[in-house]
Amino acid sequence: MIELLAGQRVAVLTGAGLSTDSGVPDYRGPDAPPRKPMTYQQFTGSPANRQRYWARNHVGWRFLHSRSPNPGHRALAELERCGSVTGLITQNVDLLHSKAGHRSVIDLHGTYRRVVCMDCGERTDRTALAARLTELNPDFGASSAIDGLEVAPDADAEVHDVGRFRVADCARCGGVLKPDIVFFGESVPKNRVAAAYEVVDDATALLVAGSSLTVMSGLRFVRHAVKHHKPVVIVNRGSTRGDGMCALKAEAGCSAALTQLAATLS
Repeated sequence: MIELLAGQRVAVLTGAGLSTDSGVPDYRGPDAPPRKPMTYQQFTGSPANRQRYWARNHVGWRFLHSRSPNPGHRALAELERCGSVTGLITQNVDLLHSKAGHRSVIDLHGTYRRVVCMDCGERTDRTALAARLTELNPDFGASSAIDGLEVAPDADAEVHDVGRFRVADCARCGGVLKPDIVFFGESVPKNRVAAAYEVVDDATALLVAGSSLTVMSGLRFVRHAVKHHKPVVIVNRGSTRGDGMCALKAEAGCSAALTQLAATLS
């Protein structure tokens, strides 16, 4: 891996496997439980689904907000500082790259930081919404301990008693609020995809860290790099859809592999 990436301008694509050492569960890792995340169509199609989503998220987002960067995030930030990494695309919504000090990050699927009104487009801070939801539901989740709670990477917590949860509407127009995150079944904004392709085009190699590349939103950048004869290195526990296209696959944990890479290249 070091030999392939030394002297290269490296674009990085990261997935949920990078954040597991921060305590954020994986979607499809070897030890991940089966998950059925709410789709865009489910969220938009039913008030009951939105009630369930926001009740579980009201507890789960505190868990995500409390996480800290791990050595893998810090290694990539160091590789950016020394000039080896020229851009980073992440499929994660956990903000851990930014918390680690990484400056050039494309949050492909958005982040948990904001919510958006589906009617007027107003974007507001997630912390402000948490205060409103707490005011509407003063007793909900008050005794829920965030550590030990089963939470998905999108902050969906295993909370079941949601029938009386009151959902907040947009404070500006009364419209439907949605996390500023790309749901399954929803398209990534075209300008964000274009910016991500530019990151790959500006690089001479692509490093994939902690992604199974199961969904096309990440796999397309691997295919793009291969099409333009740029070597692809994948670091991931478990098989990925890019294994047959990459120049090298490292079956390893991201923290150890990226720390070693940073120690050598920086």
